[in-house]
Amino acid sequence: MNQYIDHTLLKPDTKKEEIEILCQEAVLHNFASVCIHPHFVKLASTVLIDKSPKICTVIGFPLGQNTTATKIFEAKDAIQNGADEIDMVINISLLKDKSYESLVREINDIKKVIGNRILKVIVEISLLTDEELAKISQIVSESDADYIKTSTGFGAHGATIEAVKIMRNNISKDTLIKASGGIRDIETAKKYIDLGVSRLGTSSGVEIIEGKISDKSY
Repeated sequence: MNQYIDHTLLKPDTKKEEIEILCQEAVLHNFASVCIHPHFVKLASTVLIDKSPKICTVIGFPLGQNTTATKIFEAKDAIQNGADEIDMVINISLLKDKSYESLVREINDIKKVIGNRILKVIVEISLLTDEELAKISQIVSESDADYIKTSTGFGAHGATIEAVKIMRNNISKDTLIKASGGIRDIETAKKYIDLGVSRLGTSSGVEIIEGKISDKSY
């Protein structure tokens, strides 16, 4: 279970001390990564130096409406500061407007600047119809991205079983799934893993590992 978890802290009022604790917890529990805002990447890189958890950060977060050039700059800056993985939010307006080529181009442009580092594409399922979710799953699968991710944690709701099934049915075997938002206990985590999810974005990683039910909001 440990290596499925991206130990997440993306609250807007996060303090330095909380990031340091997050990193220590990630080391203690051997989580796959810490997922944090770009502001804290450099700090995390000093705390986690020579440690196994990766540093994941978010770009275009949480709305995805930045220009591609801005997202590219964010991605480059994050990598320079020590990020190992990038979770980017798609421009949902492009999907709603059926500008599919622009979506693929943006994803691929970001992947190009981060090289062999992992790119996860956040599609914010709470804003999509089933048909749109199926389409963006196909688009992400056809792009150079490594993962499709359900949610930012700041939408109307996070991951759902139904959404993950739609994603799974519309991606190739080479595209992985990250479920995030609302995963607060081990039973829920296991349900997503049984569906084929490869990563879980959660702020409740410690509680999940310890078999507790978390009351955290995302």
